[in-house]
Amino acid sequence: MAIEPKKHTAPAKALSAPFTVDDLLKIPDDGFRYELFNGSLLVSPAPTPQHQRVITRLLLILQSAAPPELECLTTVNVRFSNEDFYIPDLVVVPEEVSEGVDLMYSPSDLLLAAEVVSPSSKAVDRAAKVQAYADAGIPLYWRIEPLEGPKVYVYELDGRTYAGPVVHKAGSVATLPAPFPVTFDPAHLMGLRH
Repeated sequence: MAIEPKKHTAPAKALSAPFTVDDLLKIPDDGFRYELFNGSLLVSPAPTPQHQRVITRLLLILQSAAPPELECLTTVNVRFSNEDFYIPDLVVVPEEVSEGVDLMYSPSDLLLAAEVVSPSSKAVDRAAKVQAYADAGIPLYWRIEPLEGPKVYVYELDGRTYAGPVVHKAGSVATLPAPFPVTFDPAHLMGLRH
């Protein structure tokens, strides 16, 4: 079997802050999550197994309760502006909207954005995204804190800011009316299936 010599290419132009969505599209897929906050690049490692478990369980709970016209999706691109771009862990959107989306959703498409907090994302998920999602008019933001039992923090848009949060702890049943009625115990987001 012949081995072809390595082709040399010119080095890529170095990206510099402030970063834009166009800059993100030039970054090769390397398994990391790249987001933008006011032109600053936020880089997160691939989610841990625990993080993925929480996202998957929440997806299954929500999808089983969702009306047919709504769908629950994980890790979608949401473009807020040319210098603000996020990838929520989970969103709820109208199916009809998804049919017209190629690469990026608009914040106005989202009925719910949810984030599972990890050690690498706590500052952003607990503060920056709360403000950014409220500013963008996303009606609901759920923050799931796995290391707190878990707990689900529910923020509901009240004008231009989020009210709350209302906290739902593991071991108690959370009955949430929006974006559609759903009832679950936050403990089911983490425990082993038996």
